[in-house]
Amino acid sequence: MRLDLVLLHNPERARPGDRSALLSAIRDAFAILEEEVAAGRVAGYGVATWAGLGEAFTVGELLALAAEAAGGQHHHLVAVKMPVSLVMMTPIARALHGRGPLPAAADVGRRVMASAPLHGGELPGMVGQELADLVRPDLPPAQACILAVASCPGMTDVLLAASGAPQWREAADAVAQPSLTAATLRETARHPSSFTYWS
Repeated sequence: MRLDLVLLHNPERARPGDRSALLSAIRDAFAILEEEVAAGRVAGYGVATWAGLGEAFTVGELLALAAEAAGGQHHHLVAVKMPVSLVMMTPIARALHGRGPLPAAADVGRRVMASAPLHGGELPGMVGQELADLVRPDLPPAQACILAVASCPGMTDVLLAASGAPQWREAADAVAQPSLTAATLRETARHPSSFTYWS
């Protein structure tokens, strides 16, 4: 059996306050994962973080650590995962200007995975129909939230949980919609009823 993808989960919590030790620990974890790839047990690996990208490390640093771990540029760091939503809007805002971790990963062919697109299921109840209509007229709030995340420049995967088949179908219908324009994403972020946190 081979795992398609192994994500190093919130590595920034491993060595709080000691950046050098943190980067060393990440490199050591990558070295183990490279061994697992060589043994045929893992196809690729990535980093899943809540707040690490941009605060504790950059995509460029992760790629350099993976190269060190692999002994060259042929490494198997293939994905980054972070929260992106109409609450966690900063990654979208930065990506619209070609900055931040999303374009940094996408520009070098890595998978970019959005976690918590519905902010733990709370976001659809917070988004009014006016904001949903700004995203796409007559689209229900949950679908509007998902479409906004899926439209983010560089995004390749939107990860969410559903309690049943109808929710999965709604999510699939949302991502099947044409992507939002950069102008619509910017207007959504500036909307007075948007529940966005900017950092």
